[in-house]
Amino acid sequence: MDCRIGFVTQMGMSHETVFEVAADHGFDFVEVMMDGADERTRLAARSDEFRSSLTTHDLDLLVHLPFGGVDLGSPFEHVRAGSVRELAAAVDTAATLGAEKAVVHPTTGAWSPAWDARGLRENVVDSLRTLDEHASEAGVELCAENVPRSVFRTHEFSELLRETDVSMTLDTGHARMDGRDSAGIAAFAERFGDRIGHLHLNDTRQAKDEHLPFGAGDIDFPAVFDALGDDWTGTLSLEVFTHDVDYLGVSKRRLAALL
Repeated sequence: MDCRIGFVTQMGMSHETVFEVAADHGFDFVEVMMDGADERTRLAARSDEFRSSLTTHDLDLLVHLPFGGVDLGSPFEHVRAGSVRELAAAVDTAATLGAEKAVVHPTTGAWSPAWDARGLRENVVDSLRTLDEHASEAGVELCAENVPRSVFRTHEFSELLRETDVSMTLDTGHARMDGRDSAGIAAFAERFGDRIGHLHLNDTRQAKDEHLPFGAGDIDFPAVFDALGDDWTGTLSLEVFTHDVDYLGVSKRRLAALL
């Protein structure tokens, strides 16, 4: 398996730290979380510096679109339309910075007792079709992520893939929260490998969103990689919730040893 490896940035990590860590440990890309200090207008204000740093450190760029405060499945049309516009603007900023992929949460914050889940999923599908068309025109691959306790868990994801042309970000920890063990995650990867363009390597010891250093949990990643096959050429993001950069380096070395 010949795949590029990166990591998802965390809140509070400066760009100087992110780029230096990525370069020092031989990462191929960084996946920038476009929220807080890296919200689209703030990124755009320092775009020249940002692009220069990527070039200096020989790094590619992926982004994670914001998910707090936007709602692609809202039953309220103006909220939904505004969310699509906001994410489309974020995609435009990402494209300007040279991003090749953008991760998106296909979710809704609608009050579940009041709204039918099927109708909410249809709203998400419609929003993603519009956003995916916009991203394609901008030269960015849109990758929808499985999110637990939402309208598109791994259990419903086949519908999203059937009804849209988006790629998928498979988050292993989120899949574990859906009740899937390692064999179940591997079976999902084998079934949908042709649509999975990106992985969030989110390790965990239980059905919780722990985001441990790679190998510190009990997910059988070799089984997942085997299920995808040697010809799979997507991207791999380590999603480790830490500001201790040594854990990122250890995670990178452990992952590279498996590939």
